[in-house]
Amino acid sequence: MSPDEYCRNKLASVASSAHYSLLFLPDQPRRAATALYALRRELDEAVGRVSDPSLAHAGLHWWAQEIGRLFEGAAQHPVTRALAPHLQAYDLATGPFQQVLQAYHGQLGTSRFEDFDALAQHCYLASGLFGEMAAIVFGARQPATRGYARDLALAVQLIRMLRDAGRHARSGRIVFPMQDLRRFDVKPADLSAGRYVDGFEPLMSLHAARARTALRAAVDQLAPEERPAQAPGIILGTLYETLLRELERSEFRVLHQRVALTPVRKLLIAWRTRVFGPPRGGALA
Repeated sequence: MSPDEYCRNKLASVASSAHYSLLFLPDQPRRAATALYALRRELDEAVGRVSDPSLAHAGLHWWAQEIGRLFEGAAQHPVTRALAPHLQAYDLATGPFQQVLQAYHGQLGTSRFEDFDALAQHCYLASGLFGEMAAIVFGARQPATRGYARDLALAVQLIRMLRDAGRHARSGRIVFPMQDLRRFDVKPADLSAGRYVDGFEPLMSLHAARARTALRAAVDQLAPEERPAQAPGIILGTLYETLLRELERSEFRVLHQRVALTPVRKLLIAWRTRVFGPPRGGALA
């Protein structure tokens, strides 16, 4: 299996929304972006698949060394080997990757965010930097497009947190700001035990509203002439906005189940968005 095939399989095997958002790209940017998103998934798994924080830190330390090898021309892992040919073409630097790794280490060091600003800053470091690099690969030309990519990544990360709230809580991670929990009288123990207390749905609705605000902020910064090149991000945002509607339709019953879109539905949404644009009335329209 070639490094490119490994990256494609990494995303396709879990029906990742990123996989469907990249289907219509030309070959070179598709391979570069697929490697970027596959690296992001590797880091997610390094943190999320082990219960012992010391093992997760060790895994992230290995990835820090591997990123160093990547920029020294000696990458070993299939993902970094797939990414290596694209570093110069898209002027990708080591700094953002190291910042991402620091954010993942910080995620292991604390399982709580005091307020939304702290959560948003974490989302920027863990996701926004990847979003900016992806936007460059897609062909961003204007500085404002980086702001679009940051806000899009924030929205996607917030929606993922809504979807995965139950899994996170069971593993001891509370992703919602403590300030918001106090406001709605939702205790971390309620989330961990899967209790849908009175304040739970308002808490989730606030989080959903922030995600939509971020989606609107993203598209407001995207110049019309930039939209064709940034179609993969718009597709990704549309997939997650659709997921957000499903979460709302379920009344955010996510503590005991995982709400998700089927692969066939994701493919259809990706194709329709590529051909006709985001649906009318949506945040990205």
